[in-house]
Amino acid sequence: MNRKYIIWGVIAIVILLLISFYNGMVGSRESTNGAWAEVQSAYQRRLDLIDNLVNVVKGSADFEKSTLQAVVEARAKATSLNINANDLTPEKIKQIQSEQAQIGGALGRLLAVAENYPQLKTTEAFMKLQDQLEGTENRIAVERNKFNESAKDFNIYIRRFPQNILAGMYGFKNKAYFEADKGANKAPTVKF
Repeated sequence: MNRKYIIWGVIAIVILLLISFYNGMVGSRESTNGAWAEVQSAYQRRLDLIDNLVNVVKGSADFEKSTLQAVVEARAKATSLNINANDLTPEKIKQIQSEQAQIGGALGRLLAVAENYPQLKTTEAFMKLQDQLEGTENRIAVERNKFNESAKDFNIYIRRFPQNILAGMYGFKNKAYFEADKGANKAPTVKF
């Protein structure tokens, strides 16, 4: 009779452990998904600011239209990219980084060309938008770092034994990381 209770007790403990491991994986995945949502929110903030910046710059009638067009096209391309947090493969992360790098490059060219327009540089709206974009770029970097940390924690959790068995059974897959942009390891050349 005691043996029967011991067997049922062991079975109950195993079931509770499996439930705990599964719930831990779900919680870790949702933390990573939340971190991904913050990255997307920061990217969306930049896209929203771009519209305002383009409209302010358009007020300068003789401003280079090709530069504005490049910004608008890069924004449109990035806006069309919709990636689910549960489908963050290394290829998808690289695609996102590529689209965002195009936006960053187009914005950089826009701000560089704006230097040639003193009347534009002195407008309050342009200066505020420029400050907001700088702050947004910092937010993007912070949120990407938080995502990478969350993805690392998730990946470690689902790769440990015995979670790795459950992860395989229930389709929990590693999350990809954001990597440094190409050429980020090289210092920019400054010439006077």
